[in-house]
Amino acid sequence: MAYRALEDITIEEIGAAGVPPDEAERLHACLRLILLESGSSGPEAWDAISKRLLSPDLPFPLHQMMYYGCYVGFDSEPPPAWIPNEECAASTNTGRLLQRRGKELLGSRYKDPISSFTDFQEFSVENPEAYWKMIFEEMGISFSVPPSCILRDHDSYPGGQWMPGAHLNAAGLCLSLNDKRGLDDVVILWRDEGDDSLPVHTMTLKELRTQVWLVANALDTLSLPKGSAIAIDMQMTVTAVIIYLAIILAGYVVVSIADSFAPNEIATRLKIANAKAIFTQDSIIRGEKELPLYSKVVEALAPLAIIIPTQGSTIIKGLRANDISWHDFLGRVEYTKDIPYAAVEQPIEAFTNILFSSGTTGEPKAIPWRHATPLKAAADAWAHMDIRKGDVVAWPTNLGWMMGPWLVYASLINGASMALYNGIPLGSGFAKFVQDARVTMLGVVPSIVRAWKNTNCTMGLNWSAIRCFSSTGEASSVDDYLWLMGRAYYKPVIEYCGGTEIGGGFVTGSLLQPQALAAFSTPAMGCKLFILDSDGNPLPETAAGIGELALNPTMFGASVTLLNADHYDVYFKGMPVLNGKLLRRHGDEFERTASGYYKAHGRTDDTMNLGGIKVSSVEIERICNSVSSSILETAAIGVPPSTGGPEQLVMAVIFKDQSFSEENLEKLRLAFNSALQKRLNPLFKVSSVVPVPSLPRTASNKVMRRVLRQQFSKRSKF
Repeated sequence: MAYRALEDITIEEIGAAGVPPDEAERLHACLRLILLESGSSGPEAWDAISKRLLSPDLPFPLHQMMYYGCYVGFDSEPPPAWIPNEECAASTNTGRLLQRRGKELLGSRYKDPISSFTDFQEFSVENPEAYWKMIFEEMGISFSVPPSCILRDHDSYPGGQWMPGAHLNAAGLCLSLNDKRGLDDVVILWRDEGDDSLPVHTMTLKELRTQVWLVANALDTLSLPKGSAIAIDMQMTVTAVIIYLAIILAGYVVVSIADSFAPNEIATRLKIANAKAIFTQDSIIRGEKELPLYSKVVEALAPLAIIIPTQGSTIIKGLRANDISWHDFLGRVEYTKDIPYAAVEQPIEAFTNILFSSGTTGEPKAIPWRHATPLKAAADAWAHMDIRKGDVVAWPTNLGWMMGPWLVYASLINGASMALYNGIPLGSGFAKFVQDARVTMLGVVPSIVRAWKNTNCTMGLNWSAIRCFSSTGEASSVDDYLWLMGRAYYKPVIEYCGGTEIGGGFVTGSLLQPQALAAFSTPAMGCKLFILDSDGNPLPETAAGIGELALNPTMFGASVTLLNADHYDVYFKGMPVLNGKLLRRHGDEFERTASGYYKAHGRTDDTMNLGGIKVSSVEIERICNSVSSSILETAAIGVPPSTGGPEQLVMAVIFKDQSFSEENLEKLRLAFNSALQKRLNPLFKVSSVVPVPSLPRTASNKVMRRVLRQQFSKRSKF
């Protein structure tokens, strides 16, 4: 749609956007005044319009008219949707640090927090010893045994060895008393779906510690060796968080399994991690549906299971002979209200959590998080989302994915509270919970935002407590995120991209920089990015361009081993050497714009991102190939919509008989969906089936899915 320059917009056009006549006249007068004071276009005009003219109750077409009209003919791409001011920047975690120590760290280069942010980010890369020591002090991180240094060269680690000799317990940090919080401070807020009119439940630090200690003591009665792997396959409830912290506090290792997985996917993860026990729920309530979970765990031939009853129930029927109800599990120990459980202090290299990320061979990569990894997650939150004491952090997620553990550490280590909604986050129930819990940092994935926008479920709600949003998991859409910002009076969206193997992000945004929609403004603190040209050589650091992304290997918190694959082969083999360092593979195609922003363009390998879940094409094709005897071969492709946003799953199909109809293609699409949802993940959905005569292949006969992705991306609609 073509938009007119702001100075040409009439009262009638404002009215046509859905504004009543009297209000349209008032808004037009306000617009004219802003244009006189701030100019007729560009960032300064948009900053004034977003703060003084637009509000959540005005029709979204008016928001679009103002945003796009402001940037008609604007040269810089992408244009900023939020601009920091000096006062707000100075009050952030990073801003306060720079005000105190900016000249000491940057010398004559330091001017103020906003204009010196890029120099500070470069300092964090070039001086890891000084940067990370300082950040740990700022965050109040205490070690039971301090490291001999922050970083040293090591032949076994291309990125070096971090904090050698250090001992700590990541869960212990979440429960510790410090100047950020006291025993009576609220650390978790939650609400069950359907209880929207009831007050939000709260849990204090004292209550959380007591519950974690109780579960840790009960875990020890299972007589498992310390270091044993114990799985969690649950919704992200308060109970799940307590169990998660207790496992790590007591010196065991969490195995993260998403509650949406089919039995064979659960079994695969339990086997790879050699799990000795599993915590699960009898069933899950989603909307008006009760979905079985324990029965899937049984079908997966899981080891000893501890079963939490369904919401509102106390009885669990049909347990296997050796499985234990939650009530009986807690009853194995005396109530330990006043007796602290001493955290099992471990070397920083010790495993805390085994998470999974899809590879291209069909078997998920098993990625261990160590006690260092939570510090990376919490440090990202401290520096980029500005999470601190008094904040309330919500992010609809699950402990089966990295953002579940990330949320635990990002909030609790930084002295903030986490907000959990036990239900579907797509409707007005969750939106009202955000209001009632007074969430200050709301994490999202683009598909959820699109659902909110399509149903307008935030109408009439007050999200003014939000200081910023953050988004990860999928490519975002400009219009969807313009709408999202407008729900909270144009607070910024901090885009956040990383990976399970990173322990956080490598590219993101900052409250000290202008933020553009669907774009990243900076490498994460301590991280350096390289974009490779078609020959595999890094582009000049400030040059615009597009290509495969590579990472500086010296990244705190990044993985150093895999349980079921060769870590070196996966992340380093065949990568270029720059300044004596072997670069680390990531696998995404990235663009650096002329104005210095970064944009993600999806995977360069055979992995795609569906609903925030990375999955290999091989996994999907293996299931779809067996759906119909008419199929000769399939190729699964993640295709980004032409308007931007999350990838859509498109199946290229070669039929044995080339005669087919549109009706047959639709039946096949539905059959693919049914098979994928039953055997792989109920969240996966095929958008379109495209018949092709053949698949493009390399000389070695590998399918070139990237070529198909490029061909399909040119189509107007799927």
